[in-house]
Amino acid sequence: MSTEKVLKSIEKIAKEQEDFYKYLHSHPELSMEESNTANMVCEKLVSFGYDVQRIGGGIVGVLKNGEGKTVLYRADMDALPIKEMSNLPYASSVTQKNLKGEMVPVMHACGHDFHVTAGIGAAWAMANNKDEWSGTYIALFQPGEELGCGSQSMVEDGLVEKIPHPDIAFAQHVLVAPKSGMVGVYPGPFLSTAASIDIKVYGKGSHGSMPHLSVDTVVLAANIVTRLQTIVAREINPMDMAVLTVGALNAGDTSNIIPQEAVIKINIRAYTDEVREHLIEAIKRTVKAECTASRSPKDPEFKIYNEYPPTINDKEAAFKLQEAFKKYLGEDRVEKDYQPMSASEDFSNIPNAFGIPYVFWGFGAYNKKEDILPNHNPAFAPDLHPTMETGTEAAIVAAMSYLEKMT
Repeated sequence: MSTEKVLKSIEKIAKEQEDFYKYLHSHPELSMEESNTANMVCEKLVSFGYDVQRIGGGIVGVLKNGEGKTVLYRADMDALPIKEMSNLPYASSVTQKNLKGEMVPVMHACGHDFHVTAGIGAAWAMANNKDEWSGTYIALFQPGEELGCGSQSMVEDGLVEKIPHPDIAFAQHVLVAPKSGMVGVYPGPFLSTAASIDIKVYGKGSHGSMPHLSVDTVVLAANIVTRLQTIVAREINPMDMAVLTVGALNAGDTSNIIPQEAVIKINIRAYTDEVREHLIEAIKRTVKAECTASRSPKDPEFKIYNEYPPTINDKEAAFKLQEAFKKYLGEDRVEKDYQPMSASEDFSNIPNAFGIPYVFWGFGAYNKKEDILPNHNPAFAPDLHPTMETGTEAAIVAAMSYLEKMT
């Protein structure tokens, strides 16, 4: 079978792939600053024979191979501002200036180095097995996923106009479940939409001994935090997933001074845009009402950022991919009861811009049940093997499920 031949071919680049992965892991780059990674990806794709463009901080390689469907596969490239504590021999010791100009440690603590490695491996396999498939394969490497802006940056830079229109889009993420060597596909809403909200409320400062002369922002903020807890509990249908987390409350720094300002930082999650917008509206309504009740002298300020769309897998495409995984990877390597997650991704901005179906799946990081260190942990260190191979194989199977020549 053609797909089996393409899968078999990646054995030829096993050592090269491992070296490439280790280099990526030890040379991470922050979101929207992935210049070295992007350059390496660009050089690889050009050497494979792809028509390559730089779009919105990302790299897109197009490989045309006759008539047929057009498949887009996306991999994200960015790392996180975390000091690595994995003790791997190829651990990162990199520091880099962030977008604020601060020097911070950098680590691939979310597995995007695996994503890039799989994307490059699949791109090589498609380029070196053109007799086995027909159509167009698009290898897209995206910046800035961790900030939630990278995919939209590519869209705003003309992605839709600059590349062939795909029929289907795919992406994947290395996760703590399923176990390493396995993949998991969920038809329907898989990852949540999310947003962060910073709220600044205003009061009237005073000496701690004269609270009657103040508008106390500490009490105001405390009332807001308490009242916010009723939004999910009393306004959202229990059948709909919704999360509202207050991650920070900052007001004053001295015991005998009532501060004039307070800042509340909130993160929200939902599986639909409708629930997300309900949460945002309810947060604003609640905060404004509490400010009025507290005699706040100035309207509160809201900053909404790090907005992620929901990831809703096309059911028909997801079932088709699941069957392809069972056929070519083996039923024992496909999670039987894979479940949605409350994490978020910005991948869907890309297929949504084209108006096409997509599937986003997970592949496993660890072959153990205890002492598992999750994504974003300073010691996050997935099993190199078979995780690297699984990501590459899954990307190939996804592409070939639409592009394989029928015999």
